[in-house]
Amino acid sequence: MSANYPLGLPEDELMTWQFVLPSSLRADINFINYTKPNCERKYERVEYSLPNYSPDARVLSLDDVQPVNIPGSFNLSLYGCDQDDMKPGFLRLLFKVIVNYPKNEENVTYKIDLIHEKTNLTVYSKSSMNECLICVHSSRNCRPNVTLEYGRTYFVTFLCQNLENIRIIAEQSIVCWNARTCENLFFQLAVPSVLLQLPILIETFTWKIQALEAVNIEIRSSTLKLKQHIPNRDQRCNGSYSYIINGSSPGRSWSLGYFCPVGDIEKIQIKDNVTITLKTFGKRWFNESNAQKGDLKLFFKPVLQEDCIFTLSPDRKTKVYVQTPNWLEGLLPFMSVYWNISVLPKQVARLTFLNERMGITCEKSRAFIYIKEQSAKALETVCRDDNVLPRTLNLRQHFWINITNCKPSAKQQLSLQFLVTFQKNSDLTVIIGVVAGGMAVLAITGLLICYVKKKRKSKRKESHNPVVGVYNTNVNTLLPGRQGIFKKERKKNDSHVYAVIEDVMVYGHLLDNSTRPEMAEVGVYRPFSGPVSTTPPSPPPIRKISKSSDLQESSNMLVTDSEDYTFARHVPENIHNGDLNVNGNGHVGSRNNEQGNSVD
Repeated sequence: MSANYPLGLPEDELMTWQFVLPSSLRADINFINYTKPNCERKYERVEYSLPNYSPDARVLSLDDVQPVNIPGSFNLSLYGCDQDDMKPGFLRLLFKVIVNYPKNEENVTYKIDLIHEKTNLTVYSKSSMNECLICVHSSRNCRPNVTLEYGRTYFVTFLCQNLENIRIIAEQSIVCWNARTCENLFFQLAVPSVLLQLPILIETFTWKIQALEAVNIEIRSSTLKLKQHIPNRDQRCNGSYSYIINGSSPGRSWSLGYFCPVGDIEKIQIKDNVTITLKTFGKRWFNESNAQKGDLKLFFKPVLQEDCIFTLSPDRKTKVYVQTPNWLEGLLPFMSVYWNISVLPKQVARLTFLNERMGITCEKSRAFIYIKEQSAKALETVCRDDNVLPRTLNLRQHFWINITNCKPSAKQQLSLQFLVTFQKNSDLTVIIGVVAGGMAVLAITGLLICYVKKKRKSKRKESHNPVVGVYNTNVNTLLPGRQGIFKKERKKNDSHVYAVIEDVMVYGHLLDNSTRPEMAEVGVYRPFSGPVSTTPPSPPPIRKISKSSDLQESSNMLVTDSEDYTFARHVPENIHNGDLNVNGNGHVGSRNNEQGNSVD
C-alpha cells in the first residue's frame, strides 16, 4: 500500500517499490483499491521499469490495466501531483503482486542468420498489458525490444505467453554506384527465408534503393502485377500485405501511392531514389508470404527524362482506376508522369476522366495532359490547365497518357483520377462504316444494271431506225498511206450496180396524198451517170473523239418516222453575223473575211 494509507500520499511526492525476483519467475500486478486527487499541475501515475532488461520505463494511469507476466525483478513507482487547495483529495493505492512460474510460455531458441542478408531487424513487444521479452544469446540479456544488425548470427528466445504480441520491423538497403555493373543485375525484393521461418509476424519490411543520377530504378511485377489502392473508387487492397512506394531526391520527397498484388501494373520506372515498404495485415501473411517471394523484382536502367512511368497491361474484363502520384498533397510542381497502357487486339479502350477540370491556376508555366495512340498517324489530344477535360475517349491502339504539372498557385494542388475500361471493337463508327460501304456497293451495282439496260435499249433502237448519212463533197475520204487496199478499181468492178429492186419496196405511202402527183414514178431504178473515181474508197480516218463546241451543231442527224427519207446537204448556221463554211481540211472559216482568223 502507499504511504500514509488510507489518508493519502502527501502532495507531489514519489514512492517506489523494488521487487527482486529470479528471472525464472513471473509477476502479475493487481490494483485492489485506489483514489485520485484533484490535480492543478501534473497528474498522478504509476511507472514500471525492468533494470535488468530495459532502461526504458513504462508509464500508466491508475485506471489502466496493469501488466502481468513481468519476468524477474522490477520497480513500481507512484507519482503524485500539485493538488487543489480548496479540494485537494487523496492519492492512495492498495495493490498486490502475484508471483508464479511461467505458464504456456515458449522457451524455444531460434537461429537468425543475417550474414548474407544485409538486413537489420527490430524485434519488439507491442502489447502494453502482457509484456514480452526477447532474449539474445542469454537469458540475462532480455529486453522488450532488441535490434539485430546484418553481418552476424543471433540466437533469440522469446519469453511471452502469446507470440502474437511480438512484431518484427526489417530494413534492407540496395545501392547502385556503378551504372555499368548494375545494368546487368536484378534483385528480388522478397522477405528473406530466415524471417519467414520465425513464428513472429513481420509488421513491415522496407527496401531503401539508391542509385546514381544517371540510373533509373525500375520495379517489375510480371506475375501478379500491382493494383493501386483507391478507396473512394472501390478499388481496394484487401489482401494480407501491400506496398507503400515513395520517391525521394535532394530537396523533395513524394508518394507514388499504395499498391497490392493482383492488378494491371507490370512495371514502374522512377527517376528518384525509391523506398518500398511491405506492410502485412494479420495472420494471413503466413499463408501468402510464399507468393510474394518471387513476384517483385528490381532493375537499374539508363536514366530517362520523365519523373515516373507506369506500364499497364489490363485484362479485357477489368476496369482500372488510376490516380496521380502524391494524391493527398498533389502532384509536385513541374513533375511529369506517364502511363503506358496496352490494348488487346479486337478491343477498344474507353478512357474516362473523373474530373471535369484540372482544378488549378498556374503561377509559372502551364499544366498539360497529352493523350496519343502509339501508331504513326495517330492524332494527339492535348488539354491545358484552363480547358475542360474530355469526358470519354475511345482508343484502339496502345496509348500514352502524360500529365505535366506547372507551379500551381498557393493552396492549390493537381490531383486527377481516370478510368480505363474495355469493350469489343464494334462501336457505332465501325457499324456506320460497314453500312455505308454496303450501301455504296448496292448503289454501284444498281448503276451498272441501269447502264447495261440502257445500252441494250439503245442498241435495239438503232437496229429499228436506220441512220441517214449526209454526204459532204468537201471532205477528203482518202487516208494517206492506205492506198492499194482494194485490188480492183471502181471502173473494173460492179460493186456500185444494184441487181434488182423488189417492186414491193414502195415508199409512196409515206408522202402526203394531197401533194403527190398522180403519175409519180415509184421504185424505178435509174443508173448512176456521175463521174466515177479510179481510186477505191478508203476507210474513214481514225481520230480522237472530242467534245464539240456549243456553237457547232452535230452533223449526225437522226430521221424520225415523221420525216421524209431524203438526202440533203447540211446548211451552215449564221453565227457572229457571218456565214460559216467547212473547208476540205476540216477548218471552219468566215466567208465575209477570207483572210480572217480561223477557229479550230
